[in-house]
Amino acid sequence: MKILRFAPLLLVVLGLAVAGCGGSSSESSSDVPSGAVATVNGTEISKTQFDALLAQAQQSYKSQKRTFPKAGTPEYQTLQQQALDFLVQRAEYAQKAQQLGVKVTDKQVDARLVQLKKQYFSGSEKKYKEQLKQQGLTDAQVRADLRAQLISEGIYNKVTGKVKISDSDLKAYYDQHPDQYTVKPSRAVRHILVKDKATADKLYTQLKGGADFATLAKKYSQDPGSKAQGGKLTISKGQTVPPFDKAAFSLKTNELSKPVHTQYGWHLIQPLAAVKGGKKTPFSQVEDAIRQQLLQQKKSDSMSKWTADLKTEYAKKVTYGAGFTPPPTTTSTVSTIPTTTG
Repeated sequence: MKILRFAPLLLVVLGLAVAGCGGSSSESSSDVPSGAVATVNGTEISKTQFDALLAQAQQSYKSQKRTFPKAGTPEYQTLQQQALDFLVQRAEYAQKAQQLGVKVTDKQVDARLVQLKKQYFSGSEKKYKEQLKQQGLTDAQVRADLRAQLISEGIYNKVTGKVKISDSDLKAYYDQHPDQYTVKPSRAVRHILVKDKATADKLYTQLKGGADFATLAKKYSQDPGSKAQGGKLTISKGQTVPPFDKAAFSLKTNELSKPVHTQYGWHLIQPLAAVKGGKKTPFSQVEDAIRQQLLQQKKSDSMSKWTADLKTEYAKKVTYGAGFTPPPTTTSTVSTIPTTTG
């Protein structure tokens, strides 16, 4: 059965990238109302929300037959901090969404939930509810997570919506990274590898006298990768050690090399065909791929800057309740609001 990672905290536990985002306040923890673990620019994060998130993580551990960390252990404290960081950032995102004009309607949440049910449960309401029970979740919690996901997506679209890549940027990248767009020369060859020169000289004499290359390769070669094929293999320029590479790409087709010494022993090399490739892929064939690559990188950079600015903006707007203030060195707030479907 597919296990939906509904719990945002579980995504963190499973290795979601984390980065500093959201700040700590110099204000007294007494400013946080009773029953809350923190306030984010006036928005309360209740102890109920915090406990529910940890409960989701505990249930997820159980469903995976993993031992949940004991209270008081460093691992448990890490989970607590990740849960709190997630809730703080979600509150920050919700506030910034209003400023950016990002709105998420109930209709959008409903549509995303329908999509989720179709994708994971073939549209079965029964299977969906069974999964909720197994993971200790409610429909309301799933909808809240989906709303947060949609807000996160909306913010991303707002922040990166005007990012563009110029044609000159594309061409510059293409010209500056020739190795990425050049097909390396390759050649079909065959060789026999032996440990000593005396054996190599003996086999060279036999081959020059008309002995069958494949037969000798299968009998004498120490190269397990090509021995069974009579010594045959196809190599790319620069793939093998320099002495072998030089001989393989300089000999004429069917010309037999004299014994070539490398760190592996002594080789007898014979090219079987002309060199292929070595051509650069035309810019027109890779232009779209470069555009997508550079566009994604530029969007990522824009979002990283926005996240850093958010951290600065909220440095004095987050106040924690007694016992919930993060350690001075903490940088464990999630970098993006996790998705419900994982």
